Amino acid sequence: MSTFTAEELEYLRSQPLMRFASASPNGRPDVAPVVFQIAGDEIVTAGFDITHTVRYRNIQANPRVSVVVDDLASTDPWSPRGIKIVGTAVIEDSDGSPRFRITPEVIISWAINDTTPGIPKMERRRVR
Repeated sequence: MSTFTAEELEYLRSQPLMRFASASPNGRPDVAPVVFQIAGDEIVTAGFDITHTVRYRNIQANPRVSVVVDDLASTDPWSPRGIKIVGTAVIEDSDGSPRFRITPEVIISWAINDTTPGIPKMERRRVR
């Protein structure tokens, strides 16, 4: 069974940015907008030189992360939708450059799997 539903994968692949949140060992938060790709059941993201970023230092000491991909399907009527992923990140080498690989543990989505008009249905599931 895949970590993401077909609808979630379609949505994630349609979006250009996600917000990547990490925390230092003493709990100081950091969030950054980043580009990303889906790699099987995981998410990968890199950048020009991530070794100089706060999230790089944070992940080395504290691998717990959250990412959010969201948008407005419509402003009239107001229709927010998105996916929040809670999990762990590792730093790996990709052709000589470091990148982050995020493994989901919990996925929370709204107005993705159920697009019935009205109040967006929020779903939460543990995948690991």
